[in-house]
Amino acid sequence: MILNTTHHNPEHKQIIADLIGSPFSLVQKLKMNGVGSKRMIVDEVSPNMQSMINKVSDINYANIELRPKGILVMINQGLKNFTWVIPYYQLVIYKVNGSSIHAQGRFIHFRNSKTFRENKKFFDKLMDEKVKYDMQYAMPQDI
Repeated sequence: MILNTTHHNPEHKQIIADLIGSPFSLVQKLKMNGVGSKRMIVDEVSPNMQSMINKVSDINYANIELRPKGILVMINQGLKNFTWVIPYYQLVIYKVNGSSIHAQGRFIHFRNSKTFRENKKFFDKLMDEKVKYDMQYAMPQDI
């Protein structure tokens, strides 16, 4: 689900909380050494997300925030902000010449640049959180 979060809307906060949980508390954020990535350069997006990317040759940026049951991908398009809400059970990450996040029939590819390499620890933390979430709902092997 993609929300236009340029202007404050209380309904968006409730939708996000229902889908992927409320933000981590300050204590949890400190224990995790932060829950947000630095901004990364968007290299490519799926055709159904082209409307959120600058039409001219400006560089597009996005960053990611962790939540208990998913992630938020915040995309900046000039003065507009869009938030892509992705529950962990829909999240797929590919590591090919940067990183690519896929979910809900959409994808966003981040360029392998200095800003992306600075986020290596964040992506490790993201994968750990996804594995923790998946282990809660692991299928029994001996059926």
